Amino acid sequence: MKPNSTTTASRWLKRAAPIAALLLLTSACTKKEEPDVEAPAPVQVTAVTQDTIHRIVAGDGVLFPLDQASVTPKIQAPVQKFFVNRGDHVKAGQLLATLENRDLTAQAAESKGAVDQAESNFRTTQGATVPEAVVKAQTDVESDRQAMEAAKKVLDSREELFKQGALAQRQVDEARVNYVKANSDLLAAQEHLRALQSVAKDEQIKTATAQVESAKSHLQSLEAQVSYTRVASPISGVIADRPLYAGELAVPGTPLLTVMDISSVVARVNVPQNQANLVKLGQTATLTQTDSTEDLTGKVTVVSPASDANSTTVQVWIRIPNPGEKLKPGASVHAKIIAEMFKAATVLPVTAILPGEEGGTAALVIINSVAHKRQLQLGVREGDKVQVLNGVRPGEEVVIVGGMGVDDKGKVKVIDTSVKEADDEENADEPPAGGKDQKKDEAKPKAK
Repeated sequence: MKPNSTTTASRWLKRAAPIAALLLLTSACTKKEEPDVEAPAPVQVTAVTQDTIHRIVAGDGVLFPLDQASVTPKIQAPVQKFFVNRGDHVKAGQLLATLENRDLTAQAAESKGAVDQAESNFRTTQGATVPEAVVKAQTDVESDRQAMEAAKKVLDSREELFKQGALAQRQVDEARVNYVKANSDLLAAQEHLRALQSVAKDEQIKTATAQVESAKSHLQSLEAQVSYTRVASPISGVIADRPLYAGELAVPGTPLLTVMDISSVVARVNVPQNQANLVKLGQTATLTQTDSTEDLTGKVTVVSPASDANSTTVQVWIRIPNPGEKLKPGASVHAKIIAEMFKAATVLPVTAILPGEEGGTAALVIINSVAHKRQLQLGVREGDKVQVLNGVRPGEEVVIVGGMGVDDKGKVKVIDTSVKEADDEENADEPPAGGKDQKKDEAKPKAK
């Protein structure tokens, strides 16, 4: 029986496959191995420039009103009437509310009568009482002097008669006793007159004067309490709180109203202690609210002389104008204070900064498509740019993208991204190849 042609062909292919593989392997080994050439690393570059850069001291804080007054009553009384509501704008000295004062008004009127009575007593004492007492004392002195002189004459007469033997000793002694008594009465009357003229007169007038002053002080106290029933605003601003209603009891020490001046607001910002010495009065600050991207500008008005022991920060006050009263106290803000300004400084973008040797920083400078790694001495950083004190010069090109894997003196290929982006934009404006005619052809039914 003849062998099948299909079986014969299959056997031949199995024998030929190893031979073909051997021939291919031999051919590959006979070829010369070509050396691998490393392609230049693609990088993006930018030029070193000169620009103005600022030293920034940053911190977070909260907005407070420029001024605030909690209006508290000085007396306890029911609120008679409020003249303002929350949100109303008021001026300094404007009447805000009145308290019940009928009892105080009556007491003040009574005290006014007491003042009038004291003043009348003073006039009487000064004009009539004291002069009358002095005249009476002078009369008593004169009467006692005459009595003393008469007793003296009687004594002298009896002593003379006693010497002549016409009178007894007992009568002489009686006359001497009467003389001594009359002389004592005269001395007492003279002392009383002297006291009235030098001391008593002044003391009586002082007593009457003190009574007048006491009555006036009591009247002034009551009038002050009556004035306290009229509650006025101590500052200009807006009513931020009014917790009571008319008829409720106002109590000393409890705020009746709260007035805030928010024509400007003050951001109380906490800055790091090691940077606080850079902050000075009058420096400009830029602030942003946590829920807004709008920049606010203010001035430093207060730098705390002491630091907070708990947070090791120093509080800085920044005053911000608030036209339209859009800024609300209590809002959180982030502040950037411009502590120093450096003009015409050599600056690099942050993306050009690479790790250097021994923890330093470096940058790759491109010269004739060759990267040269240079150590940098950096200065101030602001946003996405950094001041370079030493290492590169303005006008030199440095790598900003792709520099991490590039060695010193390595070949690079500079990619011009601006041209590519421009080409993409131009291609985006052009219609695809074929245009409308191609779409029409695709829309036609194909022939079967």
